[in-house]
Amino acid sequence: METNTSDNLPRERMINGLVVKGKVIDDQTRCSHYHSHLDIIAIKFKCCDTYYPCYSCHEEDADHAAIIWPLHERNTKAILCGACGHELTITEYLSSHNTCPSCHASFNPNCERHYGLYFEGE
Repeated sequence: METNTSDNLPRERMINGLVVKGKVIDDQTRCSHYHSHLDIIAIKFKCCDTYYPCYSCHEEDADHAAIIWPLHERNTKAILCGACGHELTITEYLSSHNTCPSCHASFNPNCERHYGLYFEGE
C-alpha cells in the first residue's frame, strides 16, 4: 500500500449526500492511508456520528478519542459503500462477505483485521 503524506488533500467530501471526513482522495471513500480498488467503505464513528474512511483519518482529524460501537447497537447504519452510497447496518456489513448488498461491489477483506477498532466483540 502506498501512503500519500500530502496535507493538501480535502478534509471532507460529500458522498451520496453524506459528509465523509479525513484525508479522502476520491469519491468512493478511499483515503491517503487505504486506497486500493477494494477500499471503498467509510465507517461512522460512534463518538462523533461522523463518517471517516479509516481509524487513522479519525485519529488525525478528530479532536477526541474514538469510541467503538457496542454490541447492542449492531442495527445502526454505520457503514457507507463508496461505490453506490448505500448505508449498511453494522450487522449487514459484518455478514456481507465483503460485498455491498445493494450494488455488489467488493470490499477489502483485510478490513477484518481492524474490526476491533470499530466494533465491540470483534
